[in-house]
Amino acid sequence: MNTAKSLDELINLRAEARVGGGEAKIAKLHEKGRHTARERIDALLDECSFEEFDMFKVHRCVNFGMENTKFLGDGIVVGSGTINGRLVYVYAQDFTVFGGSLSETMSEKICKVMDMAVKCGAPVIGLNDSGGARIQEGIESLAGYTNILYRNVACSGVIPQLSGIFGPCAGGAVYSPALTDFTVMVRHNSYMFLTGPKVVKSVTHEDVGVEDLGGASVHTTKSGVAHLAADDGAQAISHLREMLSYMPQNNMEKPPILENEDPLDRAEAILDEMIPDNPNQAYDIKDVIREVVDEKHFFELQADYAANIVIGFARFGGQSVGIVANQPNVLAGVLNNDASIKAARFVRFCDCFNIPLVTFVDVPGFMPGTVEEYAGIIRNGAKLLYAYAEATVPKITITTRKSYGGAHCVMSSKQLDGDLNYAWPTAEIAVMGGKGAVEILNARDIKGKSPEEAKAILAEKEKEYTERFANPYVAAGRGYVDDVILPRETRLRVIRGLRMLQDKHRTTHPKKHGNIPL
Repeated sequence: MNTAKSLDELINLRAEARVGGGEAKIAKLHEKGRHTARERIDALLDECSFEEFDMFKVHRCVNFGMENTKFLGDGIVVGSGTINGRLVYVYAQDFTVFGGSLSETMSEKICKVMDMAVKCGAPVIGLNDSGGARIQEGIESLAGYTNILYRNVACSGVIPQLSGIFGPCAGGAVYSPALTDFTVMVRHNSYMFLTGPKVVKSVTHEDVGVEDLGGASVHTTKSGVAHLAADDGAQAISHLREMLSYMPQNNMEKPPILENEDPLDRAEAILDEMIPDNPNQAYDIKDVIREVVDEKHFFELQADYAANIVIGFARFGGQSVGIVANQPNVLAGVLNNDASIKAARFVRFCDCFNIPLVTFVDVPGFMPGTVEEYAGIIRNGAKLLYAYAEATVPKITITTRKSYGGAHCVMSSKQLDGDLNYAWPTAEIAVMGGKGAVEILNARDIKGKSPEEAKAILAEKEKEYTERFANPYVAAGRGYVDDVILPRETRLRVIRGLRMLQDKHRTTHPKKHGNIPL
C-alpha cells in the first residue's frame, strides 16, 4: 500500500467535503449575506474545538438520477465542540447541497449526534437552513424527519436543545425547532411555515409572501414560535452562545456559577420610589428587574410576544435564574391566553434544568371578555398554575404592587409551594380591587339612592376597603407573605434566599406523568 497516496487521498477527500456543493454555490450564498454551515459552526464553537463526524457519508437514493449526483457529507455538518469550554453537540444544514433538503442519511447523521448528546449529557444545537424534505427519496425522507422528532421528544427535559433558523425551514422540518427549548431566527433571511405561499393561495386564496407568512417578525410577535430575532447570522450565534451560559449541561446538573464583582448587598434607593402613587399608573417592570440582577443585565426572551408578561434569564450573586414578571406597562399586566402559555412553558423549562425561579408580581387579574374566554383562558391560565405547582426548583416571589384574585393564586403564590414570598410595602394583595369589591359588597346599600349619593357611599367604602385590604400586611399576618421588605433590599434578600434554598429537595408522588391542561 502506498502510504503517501493514501494520505493524499484523505486530504483531498476532506477538502472536497469542506466545500459542500462547491465554491460557486458558496459564493452565491455569500452574495445574499448568508453563511455556510461550516462558517456558522466555526462562529458558534470555541476556536479549533470542532470534532466532525460522518464527513464522508453520502446518500443512497437511486431515484430520478440521484445516483449520479453525490456530495460528501450529504448536506449537513455534524459533530461536537465546546462553547466557553463546555461540551456541546451541533448539526448545521448545508444549503449548498440540494438546498439543505433532508435525506435518509442526513437524518441518520442528526440522530447520531442527538444520541451521543444524551449519552454524554451535553446540550445539542441545531442550525437549520433547509428547503424541506428531499422529495426524490419519498417515504425515506419522511421517516428521517420522524426519527429526529422522536429524539427531540426523548431529549426534552434531559438535555437543553437550542435551534437557530438561518434560512428556510418548511413543512415537517418546522416541528423539530418547535420541540426544542428555544428558537432564534434571523430577520429577513429565515422563515418557518408548514405550507408555503403557493399552497396557501391555492387552498385559502390568500396572497401572502414568505416574510408575512413565516418570517422572524411573525414568529416573535404573533405566533410565539420563536424566542429571539437577530439582525444577522452573527447576532443569532451570539444569542445562542449567551443563552447556553445560563443552562446546565443536563437535567442532573445545576447551572454554572459565573462570579462577578457586583456587590451582593448593592441597594438601589431608586427602587423605593419605583411604584407610582396612583395605583392605576403604569411603570416598566424591566426597570425593577435590571436594578436588582447582577450587573443590571437581563437576557429577555419573547420580548415582543405577549408583552404583558416578561420572561428571561439573569443572575443573582453569579447564580443563574429564570425570571417571570407581570408587565404593568402593557395591558396593565393582566394575564391573558398568550401570556399564560408563554410563562408556563418557560417555568417548565427552568424546572427541567434546575434553574431557580424569581417571580415579580403586579397583576390586576385575568383578562375578561368573550375573546379570551372563547380562546380558553380557563384552560390556558391553568397551564401557568400547573407549571408553578409542579416546579420543584427554588421559587422566590416578590409582589411589587397588585396581586388580585385568581391571578394572585397563579403567580407562584405561597399555596403553590412558593418557598419565599416577599412583598413590597406598596403591595395590594386581595380578592379584587377596591372599586369592584365595594360595588358588589354594597349593592343593597346604594339601591334606590341618587347617583350622587351612591357615588359618595361607594367612595367612602372604597377608601375603607383599600385601607383594610389593599396592603401586604393581611397576607403577612397569615404567613402567606414571609416578609414585607424595603424595595432597595430586594437584591440582597433574593441572593440570601437562593443560597438558603440551594439544597432544596421536594418529594413528589410517584406517577408516570401528570396531565397538564394542554
